[in-house]
Parts: sequence; structure tokens; C-alpha cells
Amino acid sequence: MAGLSLRCGDCGALLKSVEEAQEHAELTKHSNFSESTEAVLNLVCATCGKPCRSRTETDLHTKRTGHADFDDRTLEAAKPIELEAAPKAAAALGGSAGDEPEEMVVPEVDSDLLGQLESMGFPTARATRALHYSGNSSIEAAINWVAEHEDDPDIDQMPLIPNDKMTEANKPSLTPEEIKMKAEELRERARKKKEEEERKTEREREKERIRIGKELLEAKRIEEENERKRILALRKAEKEEEQRAREKIRQKLEEDKAERRRKLGLPPEDPVSSKPSAAPEEQKKALIISNKFVYSSFLPVKPATKAERMRDCLRSLKQHHKDEDAKVKRAFQTLLTYVGNVAKNPNEEKFRKIRLNNPTFQDRVGSLHGGVDFLQLCGFEKLEDGEFLFLPRDKVDMAVLNSAGSELNSAIANPFFGVL
Repeated sequence: MAGLSLRCGDCGALLKSVEEAQEHAELTKHSNFSESTEAVLNLVCATCGKPCRSRTETDLHTKRTGHADFDDRTLEAAKPIELEAAPKAAAALGGSAGDEPEEMVVPEVDSDLLGQLESMGFPTARATRALHYSGNSSIEAAINWVAEHEDDPDIDQMPLIPNDKMTEANKPSLTPEEIKMKAEELRERARKKKEEEERKTEREREKERIRIGKELLEAKRIEEENERKRILALRKAEKEEEQRAREKIRQKLEEDKAERRRKLGLPPEDPVSSKPSAAPEEQKKALIISNKFVYSSFLPVKPATKAERMRDCLRSLKQHHKDEDAKVKRAFQTLLTYVGNVAKNPNEEKFRKIRLNNPTFQDRVGSLHGGVDFLQLCGFEKLEDGEFLFLPRDKVDMAVLNSAGSELNSAIANPFFGVL
């Protein structure tokens, strides 16, 4: 049966090809190889697909990544060794080649850098290998090489190179000036990378602050809306309770009236005839109920005062725009400004004249139901061209303006103004 691997007689390592055996011989100077029917392990990580050739590699991979499941594909990858495919390799395996094996030596590296790496805890072989393959230039380059090749199976083996290449290998790849410039470049790159990371972190923090601010504003809006609905529901419940109480009082009065008629020996009152007939608003009767008599008479309707008309105008404005609290409040404040300017400076015509088609006026007052009407109640009049509202100096009534200011202040300060 053909061999599935080559076993090193010096260290016991299993190699899956003649080329690997040749490389192993060049690195370790081992020359005792023999065919083996034992296949080289091929354990593949089920999570990331990394192949491992020994249990030691799987343990290191699990410790580094946390992946613990491996598929055994040893038999799938096992192939017979072909010794005839590489005559040069056969010589390395102890064949009959006439050439003597080339002398291999450990490359020389910077002793100071090697000492620093050893003081950091790196083994001598690993530190030497890192310095050799990173160009023997700097500690940072060597550490980066170790980080990139930490999974190499031969990372802790001493590197070996042909003796005739010793001089070329020991030749520094960079001059001291180039090394200094390279180190400065690395520091500058690290500084820029750190600044970019800090800027990115600050941007993320700013986005988070904006998001939290929006959430707080939305939560506050919802809370205010819920509070407004709760107050409206409470007002409605109180109004219904008051209506029920009035109904109970009315029923009690009807019962008392019927009882009095019964005691006086009068027949029961006809419910149909007792209902008041509908009449125009100006002819409605005022009913005065006493213990024994009901008097009816026509009473004169007292005209509403200008302050009451102003209050009704503001209430109408609020009810027509009940879902736009901010807009209504801004309209009240704008009207208060107009009234206050005229009261403080009655002789200034610019405060007594308002252009109706002014965009700001239209946005704040003119487009709202009742806004212009309120100004007219304050004494403003539309000019014949219909372009201006004007308050003549001789018609400035400080009492009316003061009353208007009081009504506006009350409407702004009272959160329930115009609600019911």
C-alpha cells in the first residue's frame, strides 16, 4: 500500500507531500524521513472553514475564536505520496543524489530589537523569526508579523537560511534615515487614524443626542395631548353631572307643583299644555318660579357690552381652530401687540394703520376666523379701498383698548378658555 504521508524520524512530524518534506528539511536540517500509512489530519472548522492539521492547532483556534466544532476530512484529503514527482526532493529525503545538502544557519537579527521582544515575553525563536521575515526594521513591524502569522505551525521554530545568503539576509533593507522617516510616517498615520475615530465617535454621539432629544419632545407632546384629553373628559363628565342634577331639580319642582295642586283640589296639569310654546328669541318669556305662583312677563334684552362681544369673538376664534393651539395662542399675542402699541403710542399713525394683505398679518391674524372682527371691535375701520385697517386718532378709546388687553391676557393665561 502506498504511503499517505511522510514522517520525520527526528521530530515525528507528518507531512503530506514531498515538497513539504523538502521545506521541513531546509528549515530544521532533519534528513531522516520515511513513508507512513497514517494520513495527515485535516480538521476543518465548521464555523469559519479554517483547516487545522493537529489537535494543537484546533485547541489554539478554539481559544482564539471560540469555535469548537470541527469536521474531520482527513480521509477526503488523503492522497498517496509520489516520490518520483520531485527528484530534488528525493535527495532531501535521503535519496542517492550526489550533491551534499546545503548548509543552513540561523539568520542574524538586531540584538537590541531581539532583546526588546524577549523582554515583552516573546520566545527567542518566535522573536528571531518575526525580525527576520519583517525585514529586521522595527519592533512594530515584528509585532505585526507575529499577529498575522500566529496560527503558523512553525512560528516557534528557529528560522534557517542557506549560509551563502547570510550576508544578503543580514543586509539592512532600510537606511537609518529611511527607518526614521518610516517610523514618523507610522506615527502620523496612527495619529490621523485616531483623530478620524474620535470624529466618527463624536458624530455617533451627536446623532444619539438628536435622537434622544426627538424622543423626549415626542414623549412630552404625547403627555400634553393626553393631559388635554383628560381635562376635556373631566369637563364633559362635570357638565353631564351638572345636567343630571338640574334634571333632578326640575323633576322635584314638577312633583312639588303637582302636590300643591292636589292639596288645593285642582285637577292635574295637562303635560301638553304645560309645555312652553316656541317663540322668537326677542319675544321669549322670563319665567319666575316661586313657592305658589308662576309669573310670566316680557323682559327687555340687555345688550351685550363691548367686552362681552370681544370675549365672544376670541372664543369663536379658539373654537374654529381648536386643533391648532399654537396658532391660536400666536394670534392672541399678535392682537395684544397691536392693541398695546396703540395704547402706548396713540399719536403714532404707524401703530394705528395695518395693511390687510401683509403676509405676516395674514398668517398670524387675518386668515383666522374672528381676527379682523376683534380689531374692528377695538375701533379699527376698513378704508374705502379695503387695503388697510385704520384707527382714527379721535376714535382712540383707552377704556376699550384696556378692556381688549384684559380679555386677551385672560384668553392667553386661561388654558380652558373656549374649551367648553
